[in-house]
Amino acid sequence: MANKPKFNIKCIKRFLICIPLFCAACSQSSWNSPYSPEESKELIYYDSFSERPKHLDPVSSYSSNEYIFLGQIYEPLLQYHFLRRPYELIPLTATSVPKPIYLDINGKKLPDDALDEDIHAISYRVSIKPGILYQPHPAFARDDSKKFLYHKMDKNDLDKIYTLSDFKFSGTRELHANDYIYQIKRMAHPQVHSPISGLMEKYIIGLDNLSKNLEGVYQDKSQSNFLNLNDYPLEGVKLIDKYTFEITLKEKYPQFLYWLSMSFFSPMPWEADLFYSQRGFEDKNISLDWYPVGTGPFMLTENNPNRRMVLEKNPNFRGESYPVEGESSDEDMGLLEDAGKIMPFIDKAVYSLEKESIPAWNKFLQGYYDTSGIVSDSFDQAVQFNSQGDAQLTDEMQEKGIKLLTTTTTSTYYMGFNMADDLVGGTSERARLLRHAISVAVDYEEYISIFANGRGLSAQGPIPPGIFGYNQGREGLNEYVYEWQNNSESRRSIEYAKELMVKAGYRDGRDQLTGKALVLNLDTPAAGPGSKATFDWYRKQFMKIGINLVVRATDYNRFQEKMRKGTAQIFQWGWNADYPDPENFFFLLYGPNAKIDRNGENAANYKNKKYDLLFDQMKSMKNTPERQDVINQMIEIVRYDAPWLWGYHPVGFSLHHDWYKNAKPNLMANNTLKYKRVNPILRAENRVMWNQPVWWPILLVLFIIFTILLPAFALYLRKENEKII
Repeated sequence: MANKPKFNIKCIKRFLICIPLFCAACSQSSWNSPYSPEESKELIYYDSFSERPKHLDPVSSYSSNEYIFLGQIYEPLLQYHFLRRPYELIPLTATSVPKPIYLDINGKKLPDDALDEDIHAISYRVSIKPGILYQPHPAFARDDSKKFLYHKMDKNDLDKIYTLSDFKFSGTRELHANDYIYQIKRMAHPQVHSPISGLMEKYIIGLDNLSKNLEGVYQDKSQSNFLNLNDYPLEGVKLIDKYTFEITLKEKYPQFLYWLSMSFFSPMPWEADLFYSQRGFEDKNISLDWYPVGTGPFMLTENNPNRRMVLEKNPNFRGESYPVEGESSDEDMGLLEDAGKIMPFIDKAVYSLEKESIPAWNKFLQGYYDTSGIVSDSFDQAVQFNSQGDAQLTDEMQEKGIKLLTTTTTSTYYMGFNMADDLVGGTSERARLLRHAISVAVDYEEYISIFANGRGLSAQGPIPPGIFGYNQGREGLNEYVYEWQNNSESRRSIEYAKELMVKAGYRDGRDQLTGKALVLNLDTPAAGPGSKATFDWYRKQFMKIGINLVVRATDYNRFQEKMRKGTAQIFQWGWNADYPDPENFFFLLYGPNAKIDRNGENAANYKNKKYDLLFDQMKSMKNTPERQDVINQMIEIVRYDAPWLWGYHPVGFSLHHDWYKNAKPNLMANNTLKYKRVNPILRAENRVMWNQPVWWPILLVLFIIFTILLPAFALYLRKENEKII
């Protein structure tokens, strides 16, 4: 008993000594980091994503949240120069950008200046670079006798297989021209559902016939899910040799070269198609939609869409040189410091799921993400406008070394009407007047001010600034929605919108035939607390003209399903230009490209014969005044029919930390990860500095506890001493 008080005193002393030591140890590292300490010095790029990618099969994907990953893994034939503007196509796996070869009705070559009426077909001959290898993948694995290890797996073989990494062996092989042909044929596969199959069938000779042929063949197959497309010829695509092939189109289509830079035209090895088609694989999410296989600089090594996605450097990548020239200002901005160096510059990219924007923003400020957009709630914290109206960073951002980039995007955000809907769709005068009334009532100038912090331009039609065919000022005014007053555009009044409602038979928002209140449904992929204010605003806009708006929010995959089935009534969507041509926006309203008919990108399911004829004429024209005249006619037609509320064209604001280099917005390219460079040492230092733990509240609590317990402890010691005496 005599030693007990001494033991307690020693314990307390040790505890008090450990507190400052513990604090000192924590101060040497980023104590709240979501990443392991071992990663702090590695060449890793950190970013976030908000929507789970549904399709990682390049022939099926057509969403920007999927292209973040696809563009780094797959390699189409062409790409956009990273630095040059206007945007310029350059070779990627191809040896050069192919030139069109014009053919007459007998298949003979015509001169380059041949008249359109003499051109019967157009051919593109493409050669690819030799020596390009696929990433390591079990689809290529062979045994000593050169037989494939994993092409004939049964149920027992799959018992211990849960992810792609569970396959013990992997292999690779060289990229061949036939892999590009195989991918083109996959557009016609009855089970793939490529969103551009309808469009490409209009151009690539024989693709429509192949689609019909494969449909019949697939229905007859009962033993296997695999269709070896090498066994089915495609008239318009011809293999010349191991590294060369030829694509022949039915008609002149200059935009086809742009498509050759997109993931739809990435190579697909038949081995991977067979591997993933085996029974039982899809049940375990072992598919092309989950595990892509490409020749690009990165490969997907972790696919956990409820937590994070990880891309790592492809060990078989051949390397690619950083551009040695660009625009005149690029050198001053430090964008040519890596000229001629071999890419990629990072070893890994980690994308973490962030469903809400505020946590993502806070992690960026803490240094845990390398780049960030700016949400409305954080705009004033990041950006301020000077007396000239130019955007600049706040002092807080500048002190952190954060950089700001702005650019007018070649994008459009719109609200669309399902033209197949019985109430808001169709060509009747009543439905058209209703759509016009809503177009006037929804005040997008107010929306831009409130929700985009002024970062946008009200749209007058489908074409954004920077794309040929866009008209500014009075010449480009949508007179169904705006008036020209005092040398500027002015939205028509609510009184005007109410007059349109009366003409449509909906006085005060009630159907004059039935007396029922007009209720419309808005389907949107937006969700979460941050969207409530936006939804309330939309309801208020519709209520101006007596319409009750019901917002049906869902996740993006469910939203896409509704769009495919045509069950949405009104919807929100947007479009980022795939290539710098007006055809890429006008085809969003092209009848044969309707969503419910061909799973195309005409989400409004809009059909107008005159518009479609003008589209067919416009798409192959050069950028001349004659083409502008046709474009003006097309814009007038869709303004009159109003399948969209034209919405707005956003102005992009992006931020990046000082340790992130080669930051130049490229609105056309999807494969920009290879250009990124980071300084992990500087990043680690800043993370420690910005995330110092605040210990004084804890120490204060401990002091209070100690002060409270001290009298009791003293009383305890006194009683113990009395026992000893």
